Amino acid sequence: MELARHGMTLLVEPINTQTVPGFYLNNSAQALALMDEVGAANLKLQYDLFHMRMMGDDLAKTLEANLARIGHMQFADVPGRHEPGTGEIDFPRLFDLVDRLGYQGWIGAEYVPAGKTEDGLAWVKKYL
Repeated sequence: MELARHGMTLLVEPINTQTVPGFYLNNSAQALALMDEVGAANLKLQYDLFHMRMMGDDLAKTLEANLARIGHMQFADVPGRHEPGTGEIDFPRLFDLVDRLGYQGWIGAEYVPAGKTEDGLAWVKKYL
């Protein structure tokens, strides 16, 4: 891959079918199979907890089984795509798992605040 010659990593992100119908990749298994087919060491999964939970992923199991193949993570709660604590994802448990597994990359907060932006950042205080 051209990117590998320049020390760059390419990320592939599956997107759920409810938010973006018709998107090419819709689940972790498809993305991981594509990565296997390509066989490039610098091709990584961009694991969006929101999209993959919407598609039925067991987030903890997927993280445990594939952490080495994940190049970036991002999150929003399910179902509303709002901040942690507004839906069904157990973020304290998942964030603890990510720490225990030794993930060293960035984790992006990609959500729409349920109310005012400042209020939507209150969840961060638990992790400071």
